[in-house]
Amino acid sequence: MSYVSTVPALSSEQTPALRAAPPAPSGLTPVRVFGLPLVSASTRSVIDHLLAPGRRSRVAFLNAHCANVMVRDSAYEDALHTADLVLPDGIGVELAARMAGDRLAENLNGTDFVPALLEAAAAKGLSVFLFGGQPGVADAAARNLCLRIPGLRVVGTRDGFEGAKNASAAVAAINAAQPDIVLVAMGVPTQDVWLARHAAHLDARITLGVGALFDFLSGRVRRAPKLVRAARCEWVWRLAMEPRRMARRYLTGNAAFLARAAVRAWAGRDRAAMAKRAVDLSLSAIAMLAAAPILLLIAAAIKLESRGPVFFRQVRVGKDGVPFTMLKFRSMHIDAEARRAALLAQSDREGVCFKSRNDPRVTRVGRLLRRFSIDELPQVLNVLKGQMSLVGPRPALPEEVAAYPARAHGRLAVKPGLTGMWQVSGRAEIGFDKMIDMDLAYARSRSTLLDLLLIGMTAKAVIGGRGAF
Repeated sequence: MSYVSTVPALSSEQTPALRAAPPAPSGLTPVRVFGLPLVSASTRSVIDHLLAPGRRSRVAFLNAHCANVMVRDSAYEDALHTADLVLPDGIGVELAARMAGDRLAENLNGTDFVPALLEAAAAKGLSVFLFGGQPGVADAAARNLCLRIPGLRVVGTRDGFEGAKNASAAVAAINAAQPDIVLVAMGVPTQDVWLARHAAHLDARITLGVGALFDFLSGRVRRAPKLVRAARCEWVWRLAMEPRRMARRYLTGNAAFLARAAVRAWAGRDRAAMAKRAVDLSLSAIAMLAAAPILLLIAAAIKLESRGPVFFRQVRVGKDGVPFTMLKFRSMHIDAEARRAALLAQSDREGVCFKSRNDPRVTRVGRLLRRFSIDELPQVLNVLKGQMSLVGPRPALPEEVAAYPARAHGRLAVKPGLTGMWQVSGRAEIGFDKMIDMDLAYARSRSTLLDLLLIGMTAKAVIGGRGAF
């Protein structure tokens, strides 16, 4: 039995052209986890990518359970490697990426992502076919989807038992319904292996393996509340709902997955990078604890002198050109950014990086903070988060990076730092070209010993105050 939405289907003349336009550039950043290029992008970006005219995509999700199955099932592993997009699903995959030194932009779990995709598809007049689940489950899921998403056209359903035994008949039935999107819910690894074998014969533009999604949509399985999902402890909720099966998957399964992820991260990671990170974490933690009383006094002084926040947040460019939000103690009046353009001609540094010795935007407290580089101390938090290092090139503004000559981009090969070679050699008195020479030299010759030497020399440079303004 199949369920078809009561909303009438569009005629062929009304249906949007699917392959008239060439595929648009993806713009989706990959992050490799267990050898798979997982998409690191927002839900909106991925949906826009999938719904771009002329694009056909086979999509899979990867969570800890999927990765465990992939280890022992070569057909499933091949299906994941040949998918057009593999989306990260769950905190386990996110942790595995962090172990390897990467970060995923967003957790694209199917229970949130697929409804968002269908809402966008409905707005474009696109249709969907639900294939999988026990008899009646896809029908119930279809009814609930139509109630939840106004205008969604569900053009057919088919169960994943009797309806899936004859693959040719299933493909023919799906094509006869002419859906734009096909959701296949037959569990891992069956659904993704089935799609790898048959997606090329489906006329749909998007095919997704969605696991147990139909059970959630139909109401057969309760979904974790939004607050639980936001707290990233959905596995606890599921464990409470289905203790026996979930204990095997979420406790034993996640432990095995994370153990393998840790081993791979250790084996594949640069030992020098690990030593540098260890130095960053240990010294930053010590500095935060030791300086806590002083930091509170500085915060009070900033608030007493001028209105505005204690911290100044600014987007800077990090390693490999990835932007991040850098923290500083606010040393200027709150309208400083608006006044920056008018002061560019007064820069006291040669090159693209602006610096003014008598900057009128700086407060009295700010001048003292800058004289001893105290305004930079909150960046220890950026170091703890892994966005910066204690030693490295200073992070530049996006507009400065946009104006870089080709050779200057080499300084983006390493994490930006609190201090570095040019900071201990005169800071703002060093011209742009000389600063680039020093940063490139550091990128080529960095080591733990060099970092420790530069940290020690920084104390002398700060006390001397040369080039600090």
